[in-house]
Order: sequence, then structure tokens, then C-alpha cells
Amino acid sequence: MRPTPDQKAGDTVGRHQRSGTGVRRVMYPIGVATVPLVAREELTPRMLRLVLRGPALAGFHSYQADDHIKIVFPDQDGTKRVPVRNDQLMLDWPHPLPLTRDYTVRHYADNTLTLDVVRHDGGIASAWATSVEVGAEVTIAGPPGAKTFRYTHDHYVLAVDATGLPAAARFLADAPASSTAHLVVEADEEAEHGYPLPDRDGVEVVRLVRDGTRSALADTVRGLSVPPDTFLFAAGEADDIKPLRSWPREQASITGYWKRGVAGLERE
Repeated sequence: MRPTPDQKAGDTVGRHQRSGTGVRRVMYPIGVATVPLVAREELTPRMLRLVLRGPALAGFHSYQADDHIKIVFPDQDGTKRVPVRNDQLMLDWPHPLPLTRDYTVRHYADNTLTLDVVRHDGGIASAWATSVEVGAEVTIAGPPGAKTFRYTHDHYVLAVDATGLPAAARFLADAPASSTAHLVVEADEEAEHGYPLPDRDGVEVVRLVRDGTRSALADTVRGLSVPPDTFLFAAGEADDIKPLRSWPREQASITGYWKRGVAGLERE
């Protein structure tokens, strides 16, 4: 039997994770599903875990640690305007576009999708995540594809703020045990460091608490002593991780998940 488009994407990502060089973008067939929220849990004072489950997720696929989906929010009057999958395995979106926000896939298995959502004061999406009740129907779109990198480097530096923690945690859960890692996490408050991480040997966690508006994330990463075959994964506020873009390109995946003062930033 010929592989399906999602199987082809999974095979391509898997090969690159085993033996690829640098970062490769792999497009996925993009899906859309509306499923019930079956559980919610407060992981830290600023992080909620939302669990979606239902048969509509049967065709969902995710292969890379920082794969993300969009939650499609209803209009202010409650109207739901959702995208439709076309014959090109992409999405046709209504216009004007509905409000959406990107969230990392923390885990997916058996028609169950886990999302860890950071709550920002004043954000529309954060207000929704805080108030949404178990049983509510939630529309998700994606993932659109992967920024895939090799999972077999000797060492990794994972440099993240709270928004990047789900991706870092998924990587630590999925990557081969032979690799070691530094996980450098910068939080606004000490309590955010209570986020649950996989139990894994060979990981040194560096916990930072932001001092006002100045980030110490990049300086801390650049001060680490690491072996030659070290890959950098950086995800978080775009300006805070910008200094890390000087890291050798073929040894880094650096993505701005959000930007101060900008609502709904597309990951860059």
C-alpha cells in the first residue's frame, strides 16, 4: 500500500531526526477538528493543562517537539467560523479571519490531545483558557508542519521561557536517552518553575527569574560550557532570544513564540 500524506510527513521527520543536518521544514497535511475538553488542570499559577479527546482527532498527527496547533475562538457574539479542509490537504479560512492563537502540542495519543497554555494578564486567549469549562467544544487547526532537527546530537541546550516549556518537556520525553542536555528556563515568577518535567538522566536544569524587564536567558546560555556537538533549541519571547541567533545556523532551531506588545504573533 502507498503511504498516506501524513505517513510520508512522519517518515520524513523521522529520518531527519535520526540522521539529518540542520533544521528542515516539513509540511503536513493540515486538519481541523472540533472536540470536547475532557480535563483541565492548573500546573502552575500561570500554566493550565487542557486535554481534548474525541473521535474527530483520529486523523491528527504530530511528530516534532514544537509542533503547534491553532485554537479557533468564537466571535464575540458566540458565532463559530471555522476553516475547511480543501482537496490540497490545506485549510480554507473564512474572512475576516477568526481569532486564533498558537499552542504547542505537549502530547498526542489515542485521540487525546494535551495542550499546556500560559495565561497572560489581559489576553483574550488567556481569559478563554481560564474560564472554559470541561465539556466545551474546542476547534483546533493544524499542525501545519515541522521545523525538524536531529535528535541524536551529543548534547542539547534548551533555552525557553514559560511558553517554550511544553516543547522542551516534549523533547526531553521523546529524545534518545543517550543525549544529555542543559535546560535553561526563564520565568517571571519563581512559582512557574513548578512546571512538571520528564524524569530523565543527564539533564541539568538552570532556573532563572526575570529581573524586571531585562532577560538573562541569552547571556546564561552563552556562558554555559558545552561539548562541540551541541544543538540549541530556543523558544520564547522574540527579542529575548534574538541574541542567540548568532549560534551556528546548522546547530540551532530558534523560534519567537510571542513578542511584547504584539497580539497573535505568528511563530518566527
